[in-house]
Amino acid sequence: MIQEFKKIWKPYTIGMLWLFGLLWPMLGVHSDGTLTVHETFRVWGYILIGSAACLLLYMVKKGGYLDIIGDPLSRATSRIQTRAFAVPNWSWQVGLIVLACFLPLFADRYGTDVAINVLIYICLGLGLNIMVGLCGLLDLGYIAFYGVGAYAYALLNSIYGLGFWICLPFSAFFACLAGAIVGYPTLRMRGDYLAIVTLGFGEIIRLILNNWMSLTNGPNGILGIDAVGMYLPVFENGLTFEHFWMKKLYLFYYLVLALAIFTAYGIRHLNISRTGRAWESIREDETAAELMGVNTFIYKLLAYVMGAFFAGLAGAFFAARMRFVSPESFTFLESAMVLCMVVLGGMGSIPGIMLGVFALIVLPEVFREFESYRMLIFGSTMVIMMLFRPAGLIPAKRMGTRSDEREG
Repeated sequence: MIQEFKKIWKPYTIGMLWLFGLLWPMLGVHSDGTLTVHETFRVWGYILIGSAACLLLYMVKKGGYLDIIGDPLSRATSRIQTRAFAVPNWSWQVGLIVLACFLPLFADRYGTDVAINVLIYICLGLGLNIMVGLCGLLDLGYIAFYGVGAYAYALLNSIYGLGFWICLPFSAFFACLAGAIVGYPTLRMRGDYLAIVTLGFGEIIRLILNNWMSLTNGPNGILGIDAVGMYLPVFENGLTFEHFWMKKLYLFYYLVLALAIFTAYGIRHLNISRTGRAWESIREDETAAELMGVNTFIYKLLAYVMGAFFAGLAGAFFAARMRFVSPESFTFLESAMVLCMVVLGGMGSIPGIMLGVFALIVLPEVFREFESYRMLIFGSTMVIMMLFRPAGLIPAKRMGTRSDEREG
């Protein structure tokens, strides 16, 4: 334990001093020009005490002093996991869907609204997972496809008067078209170059939406978008169908829940299909996949198109729910947030991405009283996750093992 402390105390001290240097301009510099340090010391002291306690616990664990508690706990955890894995996957899925269906009955309006945001980001995270998690393509402009889907419904509805259900496939189609246009000239690139080019194309699409005044109304956005309309059977004087607008929040919740379930099961079947195997081979080693006969360019372009497809569906729902769209809703920060959800949850893992979305959408709402420090907590959480869980909260299971893994 003493040896571990000697190795850690110097970088820990430097890190805490560096953190104090970051906190002081945020908390000690006031708008009237005065400088104080007491608030900085108070917040820094809380962080120091908490991190020191975690560090001490880590060193005690490394020294083996917690084995008397850890060994029985690990055995009990392994038994619970074994019994949990013995239960069929479909039963867990059905149980989760049933719980999700009953959520609006127990949640207030604010909770239902947060749940809708979670389900929208689940659709976006799972769509981006096709590119990043399955095919290994780092896309920093993914939110542009979300914007294309939203604007497609907004324009078709405001100009031609088409309803949501007619526009939904058109929104997905135009998003796929944007994915193909963006993907075709960029997929000959790899690594950092691909990321930079996709970032540029995402900003190009946002600027087009912002500057094309005659079509998109520029930064003013498009107002007066119709909500989702539905026909329900009415048995007065015989069987007739009555049209009504979906205005209740819980109805929007059930609609986006159905959209999220469709997205999850669609991506799951893509993952276990021949196409999913081709994407995984490209992710692991593109050169080897091409030598084995995989048409890497076509499959990478297909990954872009399929990822854009699910983003377009989510964009159409977003426009119908908000009844207003503007370019400010589709900035690079949104793309970065969705990418963080995928990385935090576990690339290629559908349950992991759902958990990552929950962590980055629900937890900030729970700790809203710490709004001034939310981004600081968010950044530190991401750093800690990358240090201790680099594969994500729920890493994806590899189908089979490599030869070097068996030898190792």
